[in-house]
Amino acid sequence: MLQFIYSQLIRLFLPFILLRLWWHGRRAPELRRNWYQRLGIVPRASGTVVWVHAVSVGETIAAAPMVRRLLARNPGITILMTAMTDTGLSQARKMFGDQVQYAYAPYDTPGSIRRFLDRANPRILVIMETEIWPNMIRQCRARRVPVFLINARLSERSARGYERVRGLAAPIMRSISWVAAQAEKDAERFRRIGVAPAKVAVTGSVKFDVDIPENVRAAAAALRQKLAGRPVWIAGSTHGSENDELLTAHGRVLADHPKALLILVPRHPDRFDPVAERALKEGLALARRSRGEDPVKAQVYLGDTMGELMMLYGASDLAFVGGSLIERGGHNPLEPAGWGIPVFSGPHIFNFETIYQRLLDDRGVKLVADSDDLAAHVSSLFSDDTERQAIGQRALAVVNKNRGALDKVVDGIIERV
Repeated sequence: MLQFIYSQLIRLFLPFILLRLWWHGRRAPELRRNWYQRLGIVPRASGTVVWVHAVSVGETIAAAPMVRRLLARNPGITILMTAMTDTGLSQARKMFGDQVQYAYAPYDTPGSIRRFLDRANPRILVIMETEIWPNMIRQCRARRVPVFLINARLSERSARGYERVRGLAAPIMRSISWVAAQAEKDAERFRRIGVAPAKVAVTGSVKFDVDIPENVRAAAAALRQKLAGRPVWIAGSTHGSENDELLTAHGRVLADHPKALLILVPRHPDRFDPVAERALKEGLALARRSRGEDPVKAQVYLGDTMGELMMLYGASDLAFVGGSLIERGGHNPLEPAGWGIPVFSGPHIFNFETIYQRLLDDRGVKLVADSDDLAAHVSSLFSDDTERQAIGQRALAVVNKNRGALDKVVDGIIERV
């Protein structure tokens, strides 16, 4: 009964969801393109299709090493990557080009999921992290399509939420074929909300298997050479008012290091222009990457392109990971750590608590209280090359020590393809 009520509510709200999509498409035209894919009308796929669903940019990046490994192990398969956001699909296209197929994930109405499955005909569904949609999972199970949750994490708050709707959640959880959990506490919570214990394994986080392709390394080296030894710090995946705090922090850094450059990379494209305007209002010399402007004489280099954050981390001396000075829960600190540079975050890191704890245990990350604290640490490390390199190497050591989850995940998928 709860499943029926849920499906009817989704159908009821669908016109409003589509209207909202059209409205937001005024500023982001990509949202209006291929909108019908959200109703399950996707190009028909052939062969052995592995459907990889990653809700947005972060999950898409996390899926990249797995997708590369799957293609290397089984070149005959077809990878169909879906995302809920245009930025997620743009990131995927940037990484894979024509190696894989792409589509928006269907909205979770029974009809949309049915049309999608009829056309895509996947052999297996691989969901990154914890994107649980009842109709998607139950219809896959009904068609004997195994459903894997990979790199799965579940906070205590989310677990309690699922427990409050156990009548809806429990049948969905029983339909999941395998949960590859990041940590034992995640695994315990999945068991608690209804996933059979035999179907839950602790594999660790695939995000520790940081994969930096050679072309990305080359591009980072070329940009770093162009900057000619300037002290460079980067703030990646930043949000809202956090950008203002970071620009203020950079002003303080410039007082100690006049040649310093801040590479600022907002999480969402709709923040590019407001951040540029704020930087100019602060009197900072600005260069925008999307316009091909030269950063050599800039004080702020705005990374207003898609799919280049990993490369920009590699061109920097140290990194701040955004979404953490405000209560967004932070983003993945392993991307800069994989470059062997110091990593800073604000106090709000609940989205990546397991990863941050491992970095904190080995002093591979520094949590700062606010922008003043951040500016002081950045200035200090710009003055101490030895300490900066030591912290970066500790961060990289944490990444290397925790590799291996990817092999377990890929082996589990290949067994069922």
